[in-house]
Amino acid sequence: MTRFMDVHHGAKGITAEQLRQGHQAALAIEKEEGVHFERAWADPEAGIVYCLTEAPSADAVQRAHEHAGSQKPDEIHPVPLTT
Repeated sequence: MTRFMDVHHGAKGITAEQLRQGHQAALAIEKEEGVHFERAWADPEAGIVYCLTEAPSADAVQRAHEHAGSQKPDEIHPVPLTT
């Protein structure tokens, strides 16, 4: 599987609790979509949420977010190299 970083805009003022709830909703459906949501970060002032996900494709990441009821990613980037 490939890692993907997806970016969500429009989350200005997001709280730590809202981020946690969104991540929990994603974790609850990840087996159904064949993905693994590793971690999520947010910048409440900029209104941006970042999610690191292992998935077979960017389409699978998109479907998983839709199925979890979360905001669709505005960008999905493969992350082929890490340290």
